[in-house]
Amino acid sequence: MSRVPVYLDHAATTPLDARVLDVMLPYLTAVYGNPSSQHAFGQEARRAVLRARTQTAALIGASPEEIYFTSSGTESDNWALRSIAAVRRAAGCRHIVTTAIEHAAVRETCRMLEGRGFSVTYLPVDGAGRVAPSAVAAALRTDTALVSIMTANNEVGTIQPIAEIGALLRTRGIPLHTDAVQAAGHIPLDVDMLGVDALSFSAHKFYGPKGIGVLYIRRGMRLPPLLYGGAQERDMRAGTENTAGIVGCGCAAECAVAEMRAEEVRLRADTELLRARLGTIDGIAFHGDPQTRLAGILNFGIKGMAQDTLLIRLDLAGFAVSAGSACSAGAVHPSHVLRAMGCTDEEAQRAIRVSLGRQTKRSDVDAFADAVLQIASEVH
Repeated sequence: MSRVPVYLDHAATTPLDARVLDVMLPYLTAVYGNPSSQHAFGQEARRAVLRARTQTAALIGASPEEIYFTSSGTESDNWALRSIAAVRRAAGCRHIVTTAIEHAAVRETCRMLEGRGFSVTYLPVDGAGRVAPSAVAAALRTDTALVSIMTANNEVGTIQPIAEIGALLRTRGIPLHTDAVQAAGHIPLDVDMLGVDALSFSAHKFYGPKGIGVLYIRRGMRLPPLLYGGAQERDMRAGTENTAGIVGCGCAAECAVAEMRAEEVRLRADTELLRARLGTIDGIAFHGDPQTRLAGILNFGIKGMAQDTLLIRLDLAGFAVSAGSACSAGAVHPSHVLRAMGCTDEEAQRAIRVSLGRQTKRSDVDAFADAVLQIASEVH
C-alpha cells in the first residue's frame, strides 16, 4: 500500500486552515453585499472588512488605517517600490539600495526602475545569506531614494537585521521597505521596532487564502494611489474588495498571533532533528544561517546527487519538496540566492528546500530523513 503524500513545501504556500475556511464561507455565499454599498447588505460586509483590517494590523503591530489589502505579496512589493521611488524622484533622489538575494517581486521591480533612470545597488551577503548593516550604510548616497531588504529569505530562511538597518536609515531620513512575505505569521514583527516605512506580506504564506496580499504604509507617508477609480482602500487602491479573502486574511492573522510562539518552538525542534539526521550523509552541505533563520526551512544539497534526481526520487517516495522559490520553478539557472552566498553553480544546482508546517508530524520528518538517507546510500 502506497503512503499518503507528505507536503513539505510550506515556504511556497500553506494549506488553508479549516478555521479560516469556516469564517470565509458566509462571505462567499449569504453575505454577498458590496462593502461600499450603504444598505444593510453592504454594511455587513463593510464591518467584516474593518474587523479583518484590525486583525491583520495586529500581526505586525500596526494601526488598522496603515493596512492596505492587495491581490498578492508581489503586488504589494511593486506598489511600495514604485510609489516610493516616484515620490522620492520628484525630490531628486534616483538611487535604490537592495540586496542580491531578494525575491523576484523586488528584484524585477528594481530592474524596471533601472530602465527608468534609477541606479540600483545590489548589496552582497555573507555565506549565511545575511547582509551587514555596515554595508547598507556604506552604500547610501545623498540621492538614495529608498532601501528595500527582505525580512527573511524564502529559499534559505536567513533572517535579516532589519531593526538595525531601520535605525540607521531613520537618522538619514531614507524610507525602508521590507518584503516580509516569508516571515509574516511565523516570527514576531513590529513595524515600529523594525523601523520600516512599508512592509509587504501575503495571507497564503500563513494558512490564509491565496489572492490576498497586504501592504503596510506608515502613517504620514504620502504615496500615489496604485489604482484610480473608486474610493476603496481609502482612495489608494480602487476596485471592489475581495471580502471573503480579506476576512480569511484577518482570521489567519489572528490564529498566527495566538499560535506563533508554540509553533516556532515545535518547528525548530523538528528542523534541528532533520538537520542532525541528514548531517550524517557524506558530502551534504546545508545553506543559510544555522541560528538566525526561520524555524521550518532547511536548504541542503548532496555532493554527487543532481537536484532533479533527488526531487524526482523524493516525489516518487511521497514527499513534496522544492528546488527553491516557487516563483522560479522551471528555471534552469542556478539559484541567485545561493550564488550570492558564495556557492558555485554546481553547488547551487543540487540544492533543495524542505519547509515544514502546521500539519507536519514528527513521524513525517523521520520518514523524510529515512528516504533521503536511503537515496543517498544508493548513490554513494
